Amino acid sequence: MNILASNNVINFSEIGNWSFLIQIFYVVFALALANILRRKIGFLRKSLIPTAIIAGLIILVIKSFLKFVLGIDDSSTNGSAFLVNENIMELITYHMLGLGFVAVALKKSPKKEKNQTMTVIDSGAITVGGYLVQAVVGLGITTILYLVYRYGTTNLGWNKNPIMWFSGLLLPLGFGQGTGQAGTWGSNYENPDVVGLENVFEGGASYGLTIATIGFIVASLGGVIYLAYLRRKKLISKDVVEHIEHNTLDVYEAKNEIPTTESVDKLTVQVILVFVVYAIAFMLMFGIEKLIIPHLGTFGTKTVSPLIWGFNFLIGTLVASVSKAIINLLRKKGIMKREYASNYLLDRLGGFFFDIMIVAGTAAINLNDLTNTWGSIILITIVGTIATFIYVKVTTKEVYKDYPHEGFLAMFGMLTGTASNGMILLREIDPKYETPMANNLVFQSLPAIVLGFPFLLLLGFACDSLQNGLIALGIVIVYLIAIKIFIFRKKIFKKKKQQPKENA
Repeated sequence: MNILASNNVINFSEIGNWSFLIQIFYVVFALALANILRRKIGFLRKSLIPTAIIAGLIILVIKSFLKFVLGIDDSSTNGSAFLVNENIMELITYHMLGLGFVAVALKKSPKKEKNQTMTVIDSGAITVGGYLVQAVVGLGITTILYLVYRYGTTNLGWNKNPIMWFSGLLLPLGFGQGTGQAGTWGSNYENPDVVGLENVFEGGASYGLTIATIGFIVASLGGVIYLAYLRRKKLISKDVVEHIEHNTLDVYEAKNEIPTTESVDKLTVQVILVFVVYAIAFMLMFGIEKLIIPHLGTFGTKTVSPLIWGFNFLIGTLVASVSKAIINLLRKKGIMKREYASNYLLDRLGGFFFDIMIVAGTAAINLNDLTNTWGSIILITIVGTIATFIYVKVTTKEVYKDYPHEGFLAMFGMLTGTASNGMILLREIDPKYETPMANNLVFQSLPAIVLGFPFLLLLGFACDSLQNGLIALGIVIVYLIAIKIFIFRKKIFKKKKQQPKENA
């Protein structure tokens, strides 16, 4: 059979067949340009703003210039493949998040220091508490705005309320978890099958992605401002500089790892591991969607299904953890002789996925969607930043008594950006990671997932009705109080024990 004679022949000159790669080209070219700008412009370098954020903003500015100044957009060019495709950028963001978490989860974990377990659990509690603080701020503000727009004003000229009560839940997702989660759940809130036809939050994806982008900037500039404060108070003396690593061979290759080049390249093996795990995660999600959710009725379609597909990174992490445990067992039994996972290469892969995710997530923002919501975005991000700063400052001072500044920078960076931002800020004050804070940041993810799971369930519940939203706000407040009691347990219960003696 001559495939070239078939009616299904692929025309490689058809621009539409290049559309996905064209979007990837935009991402990598923007990253290259952003890296040059960051290296050459002192302000950008000292600001610690990630190169990926600068790259995303470059695409966003160019896209906005074409649309708003020159009038060139999808509607005027019949969806030209040469324009930035926001749907493709959202898909890239979604999958890069899942792949990045799988790559990180497959790494061999470093050994914990003695007596570090409780500090790690406390770190996870601080992380979840940060999400809850941001949820209270976000959900509280957007609920008030929703009620004001609905009942307090009738002359704004809007046919539909621009803000839904549950919109503020995108604050902890954008600040606390970054573009991947903010974009995914923002899209969920635009879906009538998830929120119901009357509760659709138009522009939800752009709303969440904008919050995430602002969060990255807050993490970077906020960290620099705090470092300047520490220097002014003479608490640290070292200027903010970029550190050059001098790595030894064991950083690149651990004992018994497969050779760098064999019949299959070592990097190829890491890519295989990541994509096989992600494929298993997809099959697990697909199986739940087809076999279990139909039996759960409305709860399944409106709550469980969005959770399953919205937390692809979490399911990918769990599958990767199980896979790693199986591999370790096979090595322990002597069935598998070589170490196939390379921490160094998985780190590089994870960094690649997260960089692409951040660029694509920022580029996917549609400024048209934010016309009537800029005020609420500015309000919740300003209040959210202040509340997060105060919360992190107070809790890290309690938990990390021997290294409070390192603890603050790491946790503030993570709770407004990502764990990478936390590591970048920590590195400025603790370049050799001499304090336990780097390990705390690495290991806190597991207790954070466990402690944060009840909050995740509220993401689908709160959008069902205003009443559910108010119930969710109450639950978040109660849970936040419980988390704070846990974090400050030593101080609280120590006072109670001392009280009888004082009365005596």
